Amino acid sequence: MNLLKQWFGRHPHSDQQSSSSFNWPGQSGKDYQYEVHPLNVALRPLPGLYIYAKQLPDGDWSPVYISQTRDLHQRLEGHVRLGDAIANGATHLHSHYCNAGQGARCTEEHDLIERWRPVCNDVFEN
Repeated sequence: MNLLKQWFGRHPHSDQQSSSSFNWPGQSGKDYQYEVHPLNVALRPLPGLYIYAKQLPDGDWSPVYISQTRDLHQRLEGHVRLGDAIANGATHLHSHYCNAGQGARCTEEHDLIERWRPVCNDVFEN
């Protein structure tokens, strides 16, 4: 049954590494490991990526918004507001620090958006 769910589930994903992290696969097939936090977490002022995500009834995750930033502590500047993310079902914040440069962050962001097409990423609005 789990194998069928994995094949035909709404959002197939890599196995969780632990209760505090989750691997998000990109369109390219590459997995990106993110830490799972409550929405009100205070992150360090370092570059990285974040995902507002909602936890589904089966424990799986669905992204609401995916973005990269040079400062995760001030991640909301110019981005989707927390209220918008919550209005669209966000229950948690997934994040990871990335000091590989803006190009690497943008590549990862694009890879994840292409795969998941989150509701709050207006790149895919008609």
